[in-house]
Formats: sequence, C-alpha cells, structure tokens
Amino acid sequence: MEDWVFGRFMCKFTSSVMSLNMFSSIFLLVVISVDRCVSVVFPVWAQNHRTANKASGVVCISWLLAVTLSLPSVIFRDVGNHLGRTICYNNYTSYQHSQKIVAVSRFLAGFVVPFIVIVICYSIIILKLRNNRMTKSNKPLKVMSALVAAFFVCWLPYHVFVLLEINHEHLEHSILISGLKIGTSMAAANSFLNPVLYVFMGNDFKRKFKSSVLSKMENAMGEEGRTTSRYLSRSSSMDGRASTHI
Repeated sequence: MEDWVFGRFMCKFTSSVMSLNMFSSIFLLVVISVDRCVSVVFPVWAQNHRTANKASGVVCISWLLAVTLSLPSVIFRDVGNHLGRTICYNNYTSYQHSQKIVAVSRFLAGFVVPFIVIVICYSIIILKLRNNRMTKSNKPLKVMSALVAAFFVCWLPYHVFVLLEINHEHLEHSILISGLKIGTSMAAANSFLNPVLYVFMGNDFKRKFKSSVLSKMENAMGEEGRTTSRYLSRSSSMDGRASTHI
C-alpha cells in the first residue's frame, strides 16, 4: 500500500467524486428502467405525458439522492498514519455508530432498492414483449438480463466488503483492503458496462417501442372512430324520425 501524498482535501474530493459517479449511475439506471417499463406498459400515456421538463426534474432528483449518499465521503474521509504509512481512510472514531448507519443506508438505498426496482421493471418488459409477440428476436431479452446481472455482479462485492468493514477486527486487514479495492473497481466498471449494453439494446428497443405506440394509437383511434360513427348513425336516425313526425 503506497503513501497518500495528495493531502486531506484531495482525499475527500476524490472519494466523494467516485461515490457521486457510482451512485448517480445507479439512480439513473433505475430511472431508465422505470421509464422503459412505463413506455411498454402504457405507450399512449407515455407518449402524451413524457416531457423534457419532467425528465429533467426526475434526473435532478436522482442526482440529489446521489449527492446525499456521497456526503459521508466528504464528512468522514481523512488522512492518517497506519503502520508508518500515510493513508486516506474513513475516520469514524469521533462518531459512534456512524459507520454502521452509512454502510447500511448505502446498501439499502444504493443496492437493494434499486436492484429490486430494476428487476421488477425489466421482468414486466420481458413478459409484455413475449405476450404481445412484439419481437421475434431474443436479443432485447438477453440484453436486459445482462443489464440486471451486470448490476448485481458489479455492485454486490463492494457492498459486502463495506458491510464487513463494520466489524473489521474479525477480518484480516489485508483481505479487507484488497476486497474494498476490488469491489470499488468492479462498481466503477458497471458505469462503463451499462452504456455498452444499452448501445446493443437501443435500436431494437426503439423499434419495438415505436411499433407498440403505433399499435396502441391505431387501436385507440379506431375505437374513437367507431364510437363517432355509431353516434352519427344514431343522430341521423333520430333526425329521420323527427322529420317524419313533422
């Protein structure tokens, strides 16, 4: 382990930026999955109500949540000496139970809840695509499964070692440090994997989404046309009967 030579400010800054990047990517993944689920299940409603302003508002909320989960890095990251070396670490010594609160809240808000939402949304999308036979290819289904798997595999090790760090006296220090480094690297890698997977998914999903919207709109317009025709037919019939009486 090398000495940390960049000072306390950079210790706090780099850690908070890394946390902000990771958690913002998580919440934006959740937003994307919910948006696509709504687009498939309620295409007409989504076409009429999904606006740029609403999207901007949701993205801002996602970033605010990411900033909130990143604040502990600003508050608790510190520079100190360990075994004769200068290190950048989480200093919870002055705040009792803070480490447990931070670790558990990040685990729940940054992994468990987002993972459940993503799994539910993509499961609904997969079922909808299969039931409506909107796709003859399994590619979108495979990509969506890969997105869920990548999220789980990349983020689980990070949270496991962060939770293990709470009772670090029961674990070999070198194992914990190595695990945290590997977990952090895998979590950061998820931000790289997602755009690649979405590129593969993008064109197929857009085509299926457009076909779904057009189908729903045609059905809605057809129903409206049939209703209008029936109304006009009844009106003409009533006018005919009225002219006979006169």
